Amino acid sequence: MTVDAAQEIPRLTATEKDGDLLLVLAGPWTIHHGEILEQAVEGIDAPSGGRIHIDLSQVGRLDTAGAWLIHRLRGDLEFHGSRVSLQGALPSFDALISEVEQHHPTPWAPARHKLSLFSILETTGREVVGIGRDALAILHIVGSLVSVLSGVFLRPRSLRIVSIATQFDRACIGAVPIVMLMSFLIGAIIAQQGGFYLRQFGADVYVVDLSGVLVLREIGVILTAIMVAGRSGSAFTAEIGSMKMREEIDALHVIGLRVTEVLILPRLFALILALPILTFLSNLAALFGAGLISWLYLDMAPRVFINLMQQSVTVDTLMVGIVKAPFMALIIGLVACVEGMKVSGSAESLGHHTTMSVVKAIFMVIVVDGLFAIFFSSIGI
Repeated sequence: MTVDAAQEIPRLTATEKDGDLLLVLAGPWTIHHGEILEQAVEGIDAPSGGRIHIDLSQVGRLDTAGAWLIHRLRGDLEFHGSRVSLQGALPSFDALISEVEQHHPTPWAPARHKLSLFSILETTGREVVGIGRDALAILHIVGSLVSVLSGVFLRPRSLRIVSIATQFDRACIGAVPIVMLMSFLIGAIIAQQGGFYLRQFGADVYVVDLSGVLVLREIGVILTAIMVAGRSGSAFTAEIGSMKMREEIDALHVIGLRVTEVLILPRLFALILALPILTFLSNLAALFGAGLISWLYLDMAPRVFINLMQQSVTVDTLMVGIVKAPFMALIIGLVACVEGMKVSGSAESLGHHTTMSVVKAIFMVIVVDGLFAIFFSSIGI
């Protein structure tokens, strides 16, 4: 700011002349006095529908900020029905104001997409192409995994035990508290709701069968898989995506290491080992919650609950749920790694693919659970 700019103060005075309103602008109208100018422009109380003259003959200096304020003042007055004219401006000021008027930003309007058969077909086609690309990417990783595993069988020392242990610690041991807490609550809710309705028919004893079969066959494994997809799957995508953003994936290629062997295989191994264990712990927590609610809400002694549970469920019932876990873990890991490898070079891309990883993994887990249900029903289990 110059000394003159600090001493001069812009002014805006309003007087009536022959029934018209005369606005006299004086002093420097520059960005250095933006706050004063804003208050002066907002303080104008002009009647609507009249003639208003804006006199710029006393304006000493004018920059883009001042020209924008004059343009905005003129626009506000005209919006309320007044006829506004500028007078007394230097040619250079006129040129600057005209330039500002030509670069007035267009008002924002939300994008509208017309619903038509063509747009529906286009969207459907894009989704099909995206699904095909995802399938190809998963097949590419599966093929690379087969190649790496064949090398591991020939050279067992090439298996990265430390990496697998680290990922197992994060995916399994770190997830035990939240998985058991959520399962305990779900088991308690199932028993309470089942007991509430079965009691009306005098069949509250069947809440044990309901809780046992439902938890061991379906709820335990699918609830655990969903939580693992949201916790570990998103973490895998974020880690691999961040490494790709920092070009660490390219560095691994340059030094001759295979990404599948270094990054993907340890994570898949850890997840395949972790999910059955978490499913078993989830089953225990859910049945404990069901037993506790049966005791407190249905007056069913713990010993009675355990005896009825032994009669209602078998080892096959437990194994139906446990068998699904490794397949769900493989799907969650593959989807997470594929989405991580698709991250481009921005934080927005990382967030988008992390979200898509969770959504796709949960969708695939539910699909696989349905396929297993059909399979077990067909073989009579």
